[in-house]
Amino acid sequence: MAPPQPPPQSVHVILDGHKGPVNVARYAKGSAKYILTGGQDRTVRLWNAGHGGEIKTFAAHGYEVLSVTVSHDNAKFASSGGDRSVFLWDVATGVTTRRIAGHMGKIYTVEFNEDATVVASAINRQAIQVLDEARDAVQTLHIGSTTIITGSVDGHVRTYDLRKGELRSDFIGRKSRYFNLFNIVTEVLSDPVTSVVPTQDGQTVLVTTLDSHIRLMDASSGKMLNDFVGHSNTSYRCRACFSHDEANVVCGDEKGQIWAWDLLDAKVLPPNPPPQAHQRVITWTEYHPTDANEFFTSSADGTVKVWRSPDTSS
Repeated sequence: MAPPQPPPQSVHVILDGHKGPVNVARYAKGSAKYILTGGQDRTVRLWNAGHGGEIKTFAAHGYEVLSVTVSHDNAKFASSGGDRSVFLWDVATGVTTRRIAGHMGKIYTVEFNEDATVVASAINRQAIQVLDEARDAVQTLHIGSTTIITGSVDGHVRTYDLRKGELRSDFIGRKSRYFNLFNIVTEVLSDPVTSVVPTQDGQTVLVTTLDSHIRLMDASSGKMLNDFVGHSNTSYRCRACFSHDEANVVCGDEKGQIWAWDLLDAKVLPPNPPPQAHQRVITWTEYHPTDANEFFTSSADGTVKVWRSPDTSS
């Protein structure tokens, strides 16, 4: 078997237009020639990933944009953030078609289902169903064909089986021991879950937490299968992902470095440590859905960098 290959390390284009941190970025569906970004400057921007040109700016948010999700046909997208509403947009006209209110605070994550007939966020006043088991803010979610997976600040990953009407809650915690005057005290500490990304077959889930760990969890049992460490992530959401072939795990960190690990043995791929790729924390990492030689990173330095292998054509 060929050794695992590190992710592309050549910058193809830099998307530079946001006035402040870029909190989220998503590839368009299909051939994924375009990228949508959401920033602290209250805008969502559409870019050409090939030449790096900005195509359109979507401006209606009154507060920072924290999440973006794209429909299967690229005709619409949804965004959320500090406005306490989900914004639905028409891509062609650049205007909002609906604003769904009802939240009591920031909306950190919003997702369409596969055919974009349902949009999910933390709470929705006119929801089909309210999933309110989380005891703190929901930072991330994934909608599958029959399940919804959420990650929360309370340190839990919750999997809702929509067919069976069942919930499984997995606590992603750690134990801390210290001595007092009388005995050894063991505390169970919870670290916020900031990212959940399942594999394509849905058998495992990549879970990112604010203790500088990324864990590969069995989706059916909640058992930890692997633990990826080395990066620095204790304060900000740094979204991790799988490589195109799911042989590697890739994530940016708070030092602006891009880390990659072998999925099977959790060893850091070279270079170790990696060089600094951004001037500030890397907020989002996402692989191209069809091209194994491309991925991007977004950062609080206000840029998105599209990385490609040197021999990849424009």
